[in-house]
Amino acid sequence: KPLAMAIPEAYDRAWSPIFDSNLTTWIAALFLFQFGSGPVKGFAVTLTIGLLVGMFTSVFVTRAVYESWLTSNPKEISL
Repeated sequence: KPLAMAIPEAYDRAWSPIFDSNLTTWIAALFLFQFGSGPVKGFAVTLTIGLLVGMFTSVFVTRAVYESWLTSNPKEISL
């Protein structure tokens, strides 16, 4: 399968596991915030911010970087 077709398909398949893992961690952060005290609540807020930034990066930023790279017409992938 050509790279230009394989990577978008991989992004589509990866969305569900990314969302599920972030959702379950966010639920844990909600419990920590609801039932925790000062420092634990602060950790829950920090965890939530980290989840949002990480999810945004993994879904949108990496796709934008890939599409930008793809427009440069790469002939092969060098590792």
